Amino acid sequence: MIDIKKFMRPNVYTKVPDGGWGWVIAVAFFFVEAFTYGIVNIFGVFFDELKDYFHESNDKVSWIFSICAFVFTVTAPIASILTSQFGHRLVVMAGGLLCSIGMLVTTFASNVNTMYISIGVMSGLGYSLSFFPSLTILSQYFDRRRSLVISAATTGECFAVIVFVPAYTALMQYKGWRICLFVIGALQLIIMVCGFLLQPIIIIPEEDPKQHSDIEKLDNKDTLITIDVTDSVDNSKAKTDMPKEEKMLEPVESEKDELVLDFSVLKNTSFIFYTLFGLFSVFGTSVPPLFIIPYSVSLGIPEELSTRILIFMAFAELLGRISAGFIMHKEPINKIYIELTFVILLCLALVAIPFAQTFLGLMACSFFYSYMMGAVAATYIPLIGEKDIVGIEKMESAVGVFVFIQSFTSLTGPPLTGVLVDKTKYYGSAFYFSAVGMALGAICLAIVKPSQNGLCKNDAPATQDSAEFQDAQDMPINIAVVDENPSGTEENSSTIEMELCAIVRPCINGQCKKKSPDTQDSTECQDVQDLAIETPEMDGNLSAD
Repeated sequence: MIDIKKFMRPNVYTKVPDGGWGWVIAVAFFFVEAFTYGIVNIFGVFFDELKDYFHESNDKVSWIFSICAFVFTVTAPIASILTSQFGHRLVVMAGGLLCSIGMLVTTFASNVNTMYISIGVMSGLGYSLSFFPSLTILSQYFDRRRSLVISAATTGECFAVIVFVPAYTALMQYKGWRICLFVIGALQLIIMVCGFLLQPIIIIPEEDPKQHSDIEKLDNKDTLITIDVTDSVDNSKAKTDMPKEEKMLEPVESEKDELVLDFSVLKNTSFIFYTLFGLFSVFGTSVPPLFIIPYSVSLGIPEELSTRILIFMAFAELLGRISAGFIMHKEPINKIYIELTFVILLCLALVAIPFAQTFLGLMACSFFYSYMMGAVAATYIPLIGEKDIVGIEKMESAVGVFVFIQSFTSLTGPPLTGVLVDKTKYYGSAFYFSAVGMALGAICLAIVKPSQNGLCKNDAPATQDSAEFQDAQDMPINIAVVDENPSGTEENSSTIEMELCAIVRPCINGQCKKKSPDTQDSTECQDVQDLAIETPEMDGNLSAD
């Protein structure tokens, strides 16, 4: 029998499990992906039916799906904030209920304007609250296998297209579009079940359980003192001076004071360039599927054969996602440059599509495009959690900011491409336009790794050591030197003090590590660094304020 109380508590591991309950969450995310992104991708099935039923133009009907896609992505920061406050499980369950209600309300819609609210806003927000928290908690359960598992789990979108497109097309012919949307809304309640399975995870290093027994021995007075010291203004000094037992409590208490959405990721140069990559890449991933069928019809290909291209593209995308997962799973590997290779090949596929003039040629180019698009789509968000970008600790906030910025091209990309097609009277221009956007994204992606190595900055690279010494860099250094000769003047003492500061400060900043250990300067820095560390314990000639 399942212990509900135990199930509601977080799973505690000494390291990232790379499995365990994570496999259950992977299956749950598969269904969340199918009933969020998968449903968005099959909206085209209802396009002509809604246009004829309400006697509306292509433009007004297309805004239903554009608003839904925009709300889906632009509310990602809201999903991150709510997840930080209420947890993954509750937010995903609420999102599943919201997107289901949105679809059910749509079945009673009497005009397109009602659908702007029901599908565009309600379902769009529900998709966001369901998808992004599920993705972030899945990433927390895996480390070495993260790319492989997420790539496999995201195939739910592809299976949704393969299964739902023929099923809902047949159902709509017999029962109409209202019954189809009612069935979709009912099935989306499955997201609530998936959200309930998202058990939180806590990672406690192996040495912590041993020290945990010492923590329990602390009385209430010690605990109160620890909280007071942790919340004091001089936080950096308190962390240094407090006992080991009190240090163990500090992270737990400080979690309450963390920002619900960490915007410090915008100070990360690598993340900025990666966000620009995501901003431009939307043109290459969202625009072509909208124009592939009109382009094939313009070539004289029957519409029945043209619609089959979408199912064929879904199979290719599925293979691309799985293949990318296996490739990213290999170690050691530079995942940024592998992603860059995928993006470059995707650009070539976009350029090749307008050259296809027959059904078989278009099928071949569409297969190549969908395969590479699947590789990019399955890996570009999980890569945010890699150390080359922001790391798994800040992934939740980074995903919210990343998708929020990306949402603006999701909203403007299709209309801009439509204007270009109307001006040129040539559907091939849509694919060239997408290729240009993807090429700009590739340039930004190529700069991510150099910026992470510090080539785009004049200062030292943003390593863990430099981050740890950032507080020391900002602290004033004042070393008083007491001369053994009582006749020494105050001016000489001041001069020596300034010279030592010029040496000690770079050592604290970690800049001594840049120099060769064989040089005299490096030896001098090391000696002074050791001396600065030992200074507080000495009663001799040096003292540090």
